[in-house]
Amino acid sequence: MQSNSDRLPVFKAEAVTRVYRSGTVEVWALRGVDLSLVEGEMVVLLGASGSGKSTLVNILGGLDLPSGGRVFFRDQELSGASDRQLTAFRRDHVGFVFQFYNLVPSLTARENIALVTEIAQDPMTPEEALDRVGLANRMDHFPAELSGGEQQRVAIARAIAKRPDVLLCDEPTGALDSKTGVQVLDALHQVNRDLGTATVLITHNASIQRIAHRVVVLADGRIVRDEVNPTRVQPGEVSW
Repeated sequence: MQSNSDRLPVFKAEAVTRVYRSGTVEVWALRGVDLSLVEGEMVVLLGASGSGKSTLVNILGGLDLPSGGRVFFRDQELSGASDRQLTAFRRDHVGFVFQFYNLVPSLTARENIALVTEIAQDPMTPEEALDRVGLANRMDHFPAELSGGEQQRVAIARAIAKRPDVLLCDEPTGALDSKTGVQVLDALHQVNRDLGTATVLITHNASIQRIAHRVVVLADGRIVRDEVNPTRVQPGEVSW
């Protein structure tokens, strides 16, 4: 893989803060975060509950705005964007994968993905997206007919079907056992490798950091460690 200096930044966060206010109470979720993410990189975010991981990913994905600092996607500043601009940014550039699958129960796997491909600019077919996550033989099954790991892989297929520049994953294996969790990690690993999709993966499982190019640790709203992984492993080598 090329060094970071040879690749273009996808995201850049500069001195980002996020403060939530309720009456006179202030909760500082982020306290001056600086972070860059480059093309083709897989970054794992680690940290205790309340450390700011999800807040940071929500800001990068245009689901939230910072209270201070600046955030850029390529040369577009997100920190000053309007709701309409953020909606277009999310639609055209970002794929989201969450802990819970958010599939429409009355639609098949293929139809769940078609909800995205019908509004994307240059999508894959639902069939190709499902094939990429190893579910070509399950595309006409409904969510209730799929295991938890299969449902999460459908959610990944839905996220990548629009060919996003970046994939943002918040605890995608959090509700899964070790066997199905490894299958989900393998799907994310292959998307990152084969499509070059920059990927951010939040997890509470420190073992998962071993599959990443880079590991970023947050504590109390600050980045306390940001380092390149010296040796990556395959998802099948991750212990739970």
